[in-house]
Amino acid sequence: MMSEWESALAAASSSSWERRARAGRDLASFADVPEAAEALVRLLLDDEDTAVTRRTAEALARVGTVAAVRLIALAVTGADGNHADWLQTGVHDALAEADGVPDVAAVCAKLAMDQEEAVRRGAAEISAWTDGTRC
Repeated sequence: MMSEWESALAAASSSSWERRARAGRDLASFADVPEAAEALVRLLLDDEDTAVTRRTAEALARVGTVAAVRLIALAVTGADGNHADWLQTGVHDALAEADGVPDVAAVCAKLAMDQEEAVRRGAAEISAWTDGTRC
């Protein structure tokens, strides 16, 4: 029998956008696990439906760990304009809730020191979206 984590990982490759979006939400808390991180970046840049992009970005922003926001930052640097807009919308969706949402701008400040230049650039972009606040 598959664990919840394994099931979510399998759903990340589903032909159903709804299952992929749910997988993004379910995998977000595992952003520090390499297999999940790889799947999450694919979901953030989903080729078939930007709803998957938006919901995965929202889930990762809600988790708000360095690992989670780092994945959004990586996706930002690899996103076309359309995906970048939906990544931003997903982050804003998460930050629109005042209760229990981590301070994404503070996490971006930590990522400004990341060894990977793409992460630093993406974190700067996300930080600009938050304008240093929690929206």
